[in-house]
Amino acid sequence: MIREPDGIGPDPRRWKALALLGTAFFMVILDSTIVLTAIPSMQQELRLSVAGVQWVLIGYALTFGGLMLLGGRMADLLGRRRVFMVGVVLFALSSLACGLAWSGGALIVSRAIQGVSAALMAPTALSIVMSAFEEGPERNKALGIWGGLGGVGATAGLLVGGVITAGLGWEWIFFINVPVAAVLLALSPVVLSESRARFAIRTFDAAGAITITGALLLLVYAVFRAPETGWTSLQTGGSFLGAAVLVALFVFVEGRSAVPLVPLRVFRMRALVSGNLTIFAVGLAVDGVLFPLTLYAQDVLDYSALEFGLMSAVMTVMSIAGAMAGQSLVTRLGLRAVAVPSVLLMAVGCLLLVGVSADGGFVTDLLPGLLVFGPGLGGAFVASQIAALTGVAEEESGLASGLVDTSFNIGSAFGISIVTMVAVSRTDELLAGGRQVPPGVALTEGYQSAFWATVVFAGLGVLAALFLHGKPGSDEPALTRPDAEPVLSQD
Repeated sequence: MIREPDGIGPDPRRWKALALLGTAFFMVILDSTIVLTAIPSMQQELRLSVAGVQWVLIGYALTFGGLMLLGGRMADLLGRRRVFMVGVVLFALSSLACGLAWSGGALIVSRAIQGVSAALMAPTALSIVMSAFEEGPERNKALGIWGGLGGVGATAGLLVGGVITAGLGWEWIFFINVPVAAVLLALSPVVLSESRARFAIRTFDAAGAITITGALLLLVYAVFRAPETGWTSLQTGGSFLGAAVLVALFVFVEGRSAVPLVPLRVFRMRALVSGNLTIFAVGLAVDGVLFPLTLYAQDVLDYSALEFGLMSAVMTVMSIAGAMAGQSLVTRLGLRAVAVPSVLLMAVGCLLLVGVSADGGFVTDLLPGLLVFGPGLGGAFVASQIAALTGVAEEESGLASGLVDTSFNIGSAFGISIVTMVAVSRTDELLAGGRQVPPGVALTEGYQSAFWATVVFAGLGVLAALFLHGKPGSDEPALTRPDAEPVLSQD
């Protein structure tokens, strides 16, 4: 915990810590999307197949989404600064390996390891932020900045990836992480204090960790592979069934564990549940939009990676504006009053993108949707994240942070998988229908169908946001473990 002893007040380093940890979080989220604009270059140089390119995305998402709950709980038990620094070291090494990859296989393996490092860094960094700021307006401001960084990172990857790929080559979208990680590693002992949660019964729930991690890995694998293997295929069905069995085992184990990895009582917290459902829908929508948007701009409009990256800057700028407005309004107006209009803006932005045309252009087809979607994304990310972390006891901040990041990443995986299936199905239907449909028109209609799917995603987000509290923490006290007396140690 980054505080001085009682009576002295909060440590002024908390804002420096937020800057350092926010930089790490931004880089982690950025790496989820930065590869999108570099895919054509990677594919050509490393001779990657379409399936291989997909695994460059899946490898990162699989380990990132599957291991975050475990990473967050490890931070609570083993020490937050320690786990964060281990994640930073692994992030630097895996990024270096990605840039030096000599084959598609080497790149895929390195990306998977990079996802492991992200699963350690992201929830751990957020749990340190939660312990640094007391619940109330100051924490809302800090989480608002944090949520804004997430929203900006998710969209800035297109801009940064395009500029770097065009100017330096695709390898540098990974090499750029190394000096940033070095600075983070050097400053961590100076800015961050060590903290962990201590309990009367101190043990690690290995059975819970194995079952929930296995379930998440199978789930992410299934949704990413479904467009290629088919949603009704034996492989997809078997993966979903395996995930369901592991989740059932996890619930059984957690109900009987003295110190569970995920205490089931946290799911009685309305803010936590509705906040996670909202951010899951935001994940569905944002990556559901970015994936077909990138393909439409480059495959149909024939924009280069650099051109599209620069054009997407408008969405990044608007998401910053939405995040800043959202964090300032949440304390005054409440979570629901910010989240619902924000997700509605996302829905309107998706609806505007449905009108893309085969002979369109940036100003007529993309700009209106991006101008509306951007601020909605920023505001929704901020409000849902604050909601999901409101009322959580400090000793379980790593767990709550892991849940938030897991919800967003699982949503992203589903979003990409579903829009890919929808777009490919529509395009194949047109090309196989016997009509002389130009390929560009067939692709465009596929992307239109994909954007319709994102409208549905945003609609689900609106429904989830309606269940948020009016005011953050207004009627829900923090939950602590009934079987332990937590004491936060500082080393």
